[in-house]
Amino acid sequence: MEGPQNVVNVFVIYLLLLKASLTSFSGLGSLPMVRQDFVVERQAFTDRQLNTAVVAGRTGPGPYGIYLVCVGYLAGGVPGAIAGLLALITPAFLVIPLMRWIGRRAENPRIRNAIRGLLLAAAGLLVASSVPLTLDAVTGPFSLILVAASFLLLTFTKIDSAWLMGGAALAGLATLLFR
Repeated sequence: MEGPQNVVNVFVIYLLLLKASLTSFSGLGSLPMVRQDFVVERQAFTDRQLNTAVVAGRTGPGPYGIYLVCVGYLAGGVPGAIAGLLALITPAFLVIPLMRWIGRRAENPRIRNAIRGLLLAAAGLLVASSVPLTLDAVTGPFSLILVAASFLLLTFTKIDSAWLMGGAALAGLATLLFR
């Protein structure tokens, strides 16, 4: 990743990443909101830099949402990374009372339908935000073949994504060495 640009106030970074973290149900579910806030509206960094932050966050162990720490770093350096970490863990402290409230009402059809609707909306937003990021990441025929092969392998086999990422990295290195 390129160095931090420090273009966004650390408290604003925390609030934006907290908003993204609170309004998503899975690790990358927050990606559309993060892209909108940091790339489109504030132009704190580019799609390519966001892709790099996502990859950096996804390559290490831990939850999928850990990329928010990398986004925080990209937007505000080490203080931004700390803000990203705090934004990532804050919902965990709020979920216990929320789960207790929802647990009592889980059989209510309105609550069940609202949760299903939110999940579908999050999936749609994730697909919509993935398109510009994919267009930025696919730079030629080789990367297009890697994307297609990865999609097919993940969809039709039970291969672990870590093996797939390792294989793609080795394929990329091989193309660099044998050009």
